[in-house]
Amino acid sequence: MKLYSRRQVVFFSVLTGLIGVMLALGLGLFKFPGFGSGAGGDGAAGVSQAGQAEKAAANVPELLQSASPLKINTADQDLYTKDEWENINIYEQLNPGVVNITTETVAINWFLEPVPQEGGSGSGSIIDTRGFVLTNNHVIQNAYKVFINLSDGSQFEGTIVGTDPENDIAVLKFEPPRGTDLRTIPFGSSDGLKVGQKVLAIGNPFALERTLTVGIVSGLGRPIQISANNIIRDMIQTDASINPGNSGGPLLDTKGKMIGINTMIYSPSGGSVGIGFAVPINTAKRVVAEIIEYGKVKRGWIDATVVQIFPSLVSYAKLPVSSGLLVSRTRHSGFAERAGLRQGTEPVQYGRSVIYLGGDIITSVDGMKTNSLKDLYSALEDNKPGEIIKVEILRAGKAQTLDVILSDREEVLTR
Repeated sequence: MKLYSRRQVVFFSVLTGLIGVMLALGLGLFKFPGFGSGAGGDGAAGVSQAGQAEKAAANVPELLQSASPLKINTADQDLYTKDEWENINIYEQLNPGVVNITTETVAINWFLEPVPQEGGSGSGSIIDTRGFVLTNNHVIQNAYKVFINLSDGSQFEGTIVGTDPENDIAVLKFEPPRGTDLRTIPFGSSDGLKVGQKVLAIGNPFALERTLTVGIVSGLGRPIQISANNIIRDMIQTDASINPGNSGGPLLDTKGKMIGINTMIYSPSGGSVGIGFAVPINTAKRVVAEIIEYGKVKRGWIDATVVQIFPSLVSYAKLPVSSGLLVSRTRHSGFAERAGLRQGTEPVQYGRSVIYLGGDIITSVDGMKTNSLKDLYSALEDNKPGEIIKVEILRAGKAQTLDVILSDREEVLTR
């Protein structure tokens, strides 16, 4: 079969893509600024997203509401400029709400025995007086133990409440001694941010604890790919210095409100060159209550097996487009099938897999173009099981739009 005999062409296409990823990630252009790398170094149809968020927040009523406002200290104010005093006041009041996170991982020695070893380091924000801490997922990824270090020097062993790798977000928990008055970092909003707006970052770069850096919002709406299939949309770009160890720390506005979670830097050298990125706080607010309640984020998915279109497939199957997602199979009597999505009928062997040709080609999901699998993940990142979305398809060369009810992603992908 011609498709199979051209597997070398497919191989080199995949290899080219891998080289591109390596150039951006493996060769150090994008850095997750956790100190070190790898482990720790880094319901009903039509339910609205806002309704889901309100329902989740209602289950943890203290969350996002326990942060007290900043108190403006006017002592010695005449000794500093207005801008300096703004920086000083925010740092002195919010610094105690920023923690240093260190991890231990497990390695295998020469005798094939598991042995603990020092992991990475990063930062986090106390977001609730019960001891909940918000940070990046890559700071605690693969960690065997997590330690949370407070500004007064005290250290507590923490637990991982849950994670959202898709947005590089994690929530930790430690048990503060009874009577401890924890300083929390208040949530702001990442809506309405303007390029040029002043921002401040507090963290622990290069294990230098309690560091403040200042800059501006340099860009908005940046789509940054963090893994093979995951793109975080609407990242905040800033020139505030973000270095290894800053991961998970807060990006603050001049009112002392957290508007982002410092996540990565673009750096050919490994150090800050004035291009840092932060996850918008509105993304965190949308998922953090759900993480606390369930330990994960529930997301919707189209219950079908799709194949990302590639050049040799276009040539062999004479497809009318060069990009998109070919529907190979749909789940019998599933939501997608009931919505009218058609699967393929002609099986062909591709490597160790079988692709069924002749099915619909998905070109857009929930208003977002889907040229690749990562586009599909990105399009459904903020959708819940049971929601109805519009799926644009090509069938026999003609465009159609279907209303599809979403299934639970975890159930679809693990069945």
